[in-house]
Amino acid sequence: MFEQGFFQSEDIRDFIRRSLQEDIGSGDHSSLASIPEGTRGKARMLIKEDGILAGVELAKEVFHLADPTLRVDIRIQDGTPVHKGDVALIVEGSVHSILKTERLVLNLAQRLSGVATRTYHMAQLIKGTGCRLLDTRKTTPGLRLLEKWAVKTGGGENHRFGLYDMVMLKDNHNDYAGGITTAVANTVTYLKKHNLNLKIEVETRNLDEVKEALATGHVDRIMLDNFTPEKMKEAVDYIAGKVETEASGGITEATIRAYAETGVDYISVGALTHSVKSLDISLKEV
Repeated sequence: MFEQGFFQSEDIRDFIRRSLQEDIGSGDHSSLASIPEGTRGKARMLIKEDGILAGVELAKEVFHLADPTLRVDIRIQDGTPVHKGDVALIVEGSVHSILKTERLVLNLAQRLSGVATRTYHMAQLIKGTGCRLLDTRKTTPGLRLLEKWAVKTGGGENHRFGLYDMVMLKDNHNDYAGGITTAVANTVTYLKKHNLNLKIEVETRNLDEVKEALATGHVDRIMLDNFTPEKMKEAVDYIAGKVETEASGGITEATIRAYAETGVDYISVGALTHSVKSLDISLKEV
């Protein structure tokens, strides 16, 4: 998904164009009114707090789409730890072009660096356990691909990208279907009918549901939702590696290590994207 050239993909470029148009509208009248046409200058992206940088390659694409004559010198690469006072990049050229791109560049770099920083911190908390940190679909509408890229940049892994690339039978699906066994059986029939090769994950709320999900013989991963670490260890031991396991539900920085040490394969944390604090970054004249 995030191979070389990701930021030059048409999806990302279309997003950038729409975002610029949303902000600029009929024109950046503040800059047009106060600064003579043709004025040239430089600006630096200044890091104002410690974290993991994410968004400089994207910033370069924003600058170039807005004005191909802008020169961008990236000083620090995405995924690098940064500290207050570091300069991530320098952009040079038309002052009007720099100013009309400033807010979009900063909004994206701040948000994505915040996601990468939070992910890095939580991934470090479970380092050495063999457990892997996952994001969720709890992303900002329109920013899902970029936020999931930031998770990868911070050292996490991506769960499914949407409703289309994996089957996840959550409690509502199972309850509406009449139970886990029926929901899974219906899913298997549906996938065969439509010639779809998708993995099936089932959410469980207690050990009885774990046993039911495992007994279907058609589940690839069992989600253990809102289990205590003690109950999760019991469930993981019962599953005994027959399928993948995932911990979810209210797991915090204070508890994530205890969950990882139960032997669970994955821990998914919605807070990586849904309630992250943006990193403080500014764009200042050189």
